[in-house]
Amino acid sequence: MDPLFDFTGKVVLVTGGSRGLGYRMVKAFAERGADVIVASRKLENCEAVAAECRALGRRALPFAMHAGRWADCDALVEAAYAEFGRIDVLINNAGMSPPCPSHEMPENLFDSVLNLNFKGPFRLASQVAHRMSQGEGGCIINVSSTASLHPAPAVVPYSGAKAAINAMTVSMAREYAPRVRINTIVPGPFLTDIAEAWAPEKREKQPVAMGRPGYPEEIVTAALMLASPASSYTTGAMVRVDGGQ
Repeated sequence: MDPLFDFTGKVVLVTGGSRGLGYRMVKAFAERGADVIVASRKLENCEAVAAECRALGRRALPFAMHAGRWADCDALVEAAYAEFGRIDVLINNAGMSPPCPSHEMPENLFDSVLNLNFKGPFRLASQVAHRMSQGEGGCIINVSSTASLHPAPAVVPYSGAKAAINAMTVSMAREYAPRVRINTIVPGPFLTDIAEAWAPEKREKQPVAMGRPGYPEEIVTAALMLASPASSYTTGAMVRVDGGQ
């Protein structure tokens, strides 16, 4: 095990951890020694990923929750601390981006997008950061989007919520330092479940320097780097993994 990326004995919580980028991050940490908490809406999906991690010799807690609801976020934190006694790394990864013309946006969809992409992550990060600061410290990684920096048409609430995540990261990094490090990963176009709705040509080519969308496994190194103790002087940072958008 590379000592820079040895997470043996660490506890890592990932929301949206049953598929896509979240799944890849769960497996990457488990493969490097971490015990994991896999949180997502469907328990059976979480259990399947937890079983894969247990097969690696890790402890794994599957937990069904809606990442946009504060009560669910609080229940997740309580369950994690009851099972493991601490959280060393939190990855706020759950999100969604349904396109809708702004003038047709219903209030309930607007609220749903902001709840999942900002309100819930704020609650989870704030509660975990507070506990980390009272204990041995830790690391939080918020997953944003290039939509926060290069907003596209018809995704105003999503772009706004992810821009809020960027601001939240900087603010909380200052609020909970020095015991807690808080950073942001800013992914570009990735071939996750969302890409199934893309036109075929967009799954092959993207208007970025690399000329293509990213593969889910290509998010892993950014997460490992930010969570590593070797990144002890990195906080409030925004790491773009977008193919050069």
